[in-house]
Amino acid sequence: MIYEYRVYTAAPGKMDALHHRFATVTLDLFERHSLKVIGFWVPEGKEDEELVYILAFDSEDRMKQLWSEFSADPEWQAARAESERDGALVTDVQSTIFYPTAYSPLK
Repeated sequence: MIYEYRVYTAAPGKMDALHHRFATVTLDLFERHSLKVIGFWVPEGKEDEELVYILAFDSEDRMKQLWSEFSADPEWQAARAESERDGALVTDVQSTIFYPTAYSPLK
């Protein structure tokens, strides 16, 4: 198992809209596309700026395949376009892949 750590930096004034998009559309689509969510967080002191989440995948190849399928989904494309009709919700997305150590409780 590998883990993808993602950090979204919200555009000014767009954090509520970003949370809304995840809560109402993105999570359902993640489930439909077999994207396994470990959790979502907001960093202390950056509650209005950053959304962090972690996904789990069987392999890097599987991660790439699932993200490709998700990105191509017409429902996702429509939801993203609708949620961003007044401007982009994020200014930056960072992605880091983590590999568990032999002694990690998460394998």
